[in-house]
Amino acid sequence: MEISILLMEQITELFLMILMGYIIVKTGLLKGDDSKVISKIVLYLVIPCVIINAFQVDYTSEKAKELLLVFAASVLLQVILLAAVWGVGKVLKLNEVEMTSIYYSNSGNLIVPLVTFILGKEWVLYGCVFMSVQLVFLWTHGKNTISREGKWDWKKIVFNINMISVFAGVVLFFTRIRLPEIVNQTLSSVGSMIGPASMIVTGMLIAEMNLKSIFENVKVYFISFLRLVVIPVISLMILKISGLVNIHSDGKKLLLIVFLAVITPSASTITQMCQVYGNDSNYASAINVMTTLLSILTMPLMVYAFEVLM
Repeated sequence: MEISILLMEQITELFLMILMGYIIVKTGLLKGDDSKVISKIVLYLVIPCVIINAFQVDYTSEKAKELLLVFAASVLLQVILLAAVWGVGKVLKLNEVEMTSIYYSNSGNLIVPLVTFILGKEWVLYGCVFMSVQLVFLWTHGKNTISREGKWDWKKIVFNINMISVFAGVVLFFTRIRLPEIVNQTLSSVGSMIGPASMIVTGMLIAEMNLKSIFENVKVYFISFLRLVVIPVISLMILKISGLVNIHSDGKKLLLIVFLAVITPSASTITQMCQVYGNDSNYASAINVMTTLLSILTMPLMVYAFEVLM
């Protein structure tokens, strides 16, 4: 029950942030198009700060084992879910925005505060492992899908600032190199913008949309169902069958972190990418808002199912 209340509180905070973005556009302070600048700041500055800062922890052999367990679970889920979403997308003829909204979760905005409140700050690192794995998929498969590019530009992928930040964070952790405290504090401060900035962008885009059309769009509800119910159920089955929970004494806590990252609403980063790469950012925003709203009900239920079955 406590976890369910915390989930609701965090999701409510996100809605208040969306409301702020909505208000500044409706009052004429900014235009919806101005959000594109914020999107670029989040994608290319804030997210790298979050990743690098997360890996600035003391190295121990036990921590390394825990990281490998979370990494294995994250990769396992991402690969199987990608195949599942691709198959469903082909059968149902889903477009790029729908497929990426179903596949990519909003772990970047929710996993850090959720893990901090539920398990404690020392567990945040493991949530960032999932974020790092998802970032690799996001800037390869996700970017290629949303931008409709015919082939992958590996040079752009490898030298993307987000990919570099993942690599840098991992190297710093395993080489036990600690950045100066003032640098870490700066990274932490900038990284804390990820939730507010992303949600404000969503609110700014929603302000120029017909809200009635969002709630009357049956397809949005169907995509939300796939994102919030089908994906979590498949993920829970995979984690249960894998037996990874038995590998470590804290296996259940570690897998709960991964599961929390998977069951969140659709990624707000999809909206930002649609803006940057010229896809339907309004539709992506509609899905993001609807999944965020409905997740108030689905996330507590999925966590309860995890507690019972795992």
